[in-house]
Amino acid sequence: MKILITGCKGQLGNELQSIIKTGKAEIGVVSERIKNSQVIALDVEDLDITNLAQVKEVISREKPDVVINCAAATNVDGCESNQDLAFKINALGPRNLAMVCEEIGAKLVQVSTDYVFSGIGNKPLAEFDLTGPTSVYGTTKLAGEEFVREFSSKYFVVRTAWLYGYVGKNFVYTMMNLGRDKESLNVVDDQRGNPTNANDLAYHILKLIETEEYGVYHCTGKGECSWCDFAKLIMKLSDRKCVVSPCTSEEFKTAAKRPEYSSLDNMMLRCTVGDEMRDWKEALASFIDGNSNL
Repeated sequence: MKILITGCKGQLGNELQSIIKTGKAEIGVVSERIKNSQVIALDVEDLDITNLAQVKEVISREKPDVVINCAAATNVDGCESNQDLAFKINALGPRNLAMVCEEIGAKLVQVSTDYVFSGIGNKPLAEFDLTGPTSVYGTTKLAGEEFVREFSSKYFVVRTAWLYGYVGKNFVYTMMNLGRDKESLNVVDDQRGNPTNANDLAYHILKLIETEEYGVYHCTGKGECSWCDFAKLIMKLSDRKCVVSPCTSEEFKTAAKRPEYSSLDNMMLRCTVGDEMRDWKEALASFIDGNSNL
């Protein structure tokens, strides 16, 4: 199998490459077919997904069996101030990939987000629940999903949330670093979701691409918490003495509105290839244990 990964230098791109290379994730081994795959790992300097001509040239030349799109404009507040760029990367990029993948018969994985939902409610959201983004980031990511569904017949749209991985910037590393330098921190306590270990997400994506179980998927850590709960456990597991106190979203103003409640239910995984995602606390403990030098 030939797998082309866009956005290969990000958290998820790195985990995908690591699992394919070693043949195993933290929660299990991958098939021999995946382990023996040829990987074409590209980042923006190699492939600008917003450039249709370039997408056609590269993908037509490489002829991958699967494209996993990890490229995205993920600076949520930055998207508010640069809507056109966010639309190009998060919507037109997936459209370009979908059209060209369809031409060569390749499968496409489009990684999406809990921000496609409104954030109103108190019950975990399944794949068929009504979307309603409230930010430019969420709106452009939903547009990307819709383009993929329109132009590709072999797609997996995989929504995730609160992602952290071993390479790159994320909430866990930020809290660990702040906890080393500060005695106390205020963290938002009125937004709830699912912390997700990128290694677990990558493993499930690699399971999916061996199948023809096309559609929209949720793939997040099991269980839910607030950002404040998340931060408190990070401090505890990383042996930081920093005291974390709750604050409201109103007190912690951001340019983009965050979903108040965006806990996702991995229903499609359960009903198809199986949901092996770890409980968020277990996955976090494993991650921090692997970063014991920080």
